[in-house]
Amino acid sequence: MQSVTKKRTKAFLIDVAVSSVVTAGVEYFLRKKVKNEAVHALVTPTVVMWALEYAQLRQNGQTIGYKAMGLTLENEEGSELTSSQILKRMAYRDTVSTFDYLKDPKAFEEQDGEILPHDRFSSTVVKEL
Repeated sequence: MQSVTKKRTKAFLIDVAVSSVVTAGVEYFLRKKVKNEAVHALVTPTVVMWALEYAQLRQNGQTIGYKAMGLTLENEEGSELTSSQILKRMAYRDTVSTFDYLKDPKAFEEQDGEILPHDRFSSTVVKEL
């Protein structure tokens, strides 16, 4: 794996850990109001992860994990990230990108790991600081 790909993987794991802690806090309050376990198992973790990621990327182009690993997410043209780019990127990464990896793992190593399939789809690029 390329250096940027390794950093991206570590950054994602850091973001999942942060999201898990926040999810645990949110679920503490939701358990009293929502009795459906599917909501707690599927919906809450996804909504919390996406909300945290969206807010952080929209604010400064970095999540906590990206900041720790010295990475930043940028628009391909160098302008500020748009809301639709961030949402497209998250949705593609968490759905179709898994199948892309299973079909062609080598595509995840193109361009030194700076542009993965979900980045190409959303016209974003990850840069090292």
